[in-house]
Amino acid sequence: METLPNRQQEVLRATVHHYVDTIEPVGSRTLVQRFGLKASSATVRSAMGALEQRGLLTQPHTSAGRVPSPSGYRHYVNCLLPKPGVAAQHLEQELTQLSLRWAALDDLLLQMARRLTDFTGLMSLITRPTRAEPTLQAVRLVRSGDRLLVMLVENSNQASHLNLRLPHRAADQLEAMEHWTSHQLEQHGDGSLDWSSLPLQLQPCGRALQDAINSHQRLQRPAESGALVHGVSRLIAQPEFNDSSLVRPLLELIDQRPAAVVPGDHQAPQGVWIGHEHPEAALQSFSVVQASYRTGADGIGQVALVGPMRMAYATARAAARSVARALERLLS
Repeated sequence: METLPNRQQEVLRATVHHYVDTIEPVGSRTLVQRFGLKASSATVRSAMGALEQRGLLTQPHTSAGRVPSPSGYRHYVNCLLPKPGVAAQHLEQELTQLSLRWAALDDLLLQMARRLTDFTGLMSLITRPTRAEPTLQAVRLVRSGDRLLVMLVENSNQASHLNLRLPHRAADQLEAMEHWTSHQLEQHGDGSLDWSSLPLQLQPCGRALQDAINSHQRLQRPAESGALVHGVSRLIAQPEFNDSSLVRPLLELIDQRPAAVVPGDHQAPQGVWIGHEHPEAALQSFSVVQASYRTGADGIGQVALVGPMRMAYATARAAARSVARALERLLS
C-alpha cells in the first residue's frame, strides 16, 4: 500500500480509534482534543480532506464528521495496527496454562469459542480440523494389455493408482496425453487440468482419463468440517445490524455451510477480511479475523471472529491467534 504522510497516518489512526469506541463521525476539533494531536484543527481538517480524497475516510452526511471507509480499515490493518494491549497478553498467558480436560473435541472447541466471544465481544467460530484436499502434481500413464494404469502423484507425497479399460484407439495417444497433463499442471500451478483445451486428437483417451480423475477427486475430497459457533446474539446486538436483512444471509450460511466463513482455500490478507474482500457475499457487510491451527494428523482447522468493520482489530487478531496456538498445542 502507498505510504501515507505522517500527519495523515496519525489522523487516520485516531479516526479509526474514535469510531470504534463511539460509533460517531468525528471532526478535526474532537480529534485534536481527545488524542492530543500536536496540530491545529485546520491542519487536521486538511489531512482528513486528503484522506477522504484517497478513499480512506468518508462523510456520511454533508454536515457530519468523517468515518473510516473499508479501504481506510484495510490501510489501518496493513500499516497502522498497534501492538496488542495488556489484556491480550493476559489471554495468551491464560491459554498457555490450559491442559486438555475435555473428553470430546467439540467440548474443547466450544469452550474456546466462548472464551473468544467473552474476551472480544464478537461472534466466534471454530471449525473442526480436516485434512487439506490433495493437489495433483503429476500424471503417469502405462499400458498393460487392454488396460490403462494411471498413477496420480499428489502434494501429500502420496500416489494413487487407477486401473481403466484402455479406450479404443488410445494406445498411440498415451505419450502425448501425459505430455499435455504435465504442461497443464505446470501452467496452472494449482493441480487443475483445463479439459476444454484438450486437443481433438487426444479426445478418446482424454475423456476416459477425465472421468476417472474427477471421480477419484470427488472421493478424496474432505467432507464439510462443521464448526462450533458462539456469540450470535452479540453480533445481532451491534448497532450496524439493526436491520436484520444484513445478518440473515450470514445466519443462513452458518446453518448450511459454516466452514465457508473461513474457507481453507482462501487466506485473509493480514489475517483479516474486510467487507467485500470476503469471497462469500453473505459476509460483505462484516469483517472476519482468521487464524489457522494444525493437529498432529495433518488436520487443519480455522479460528474466526466475525463482527462489524468497526472492530478493535489488534485485539481480535491477537485473540484469534492465541486460541489457534493453544489448540495446536493441545491437539498435536
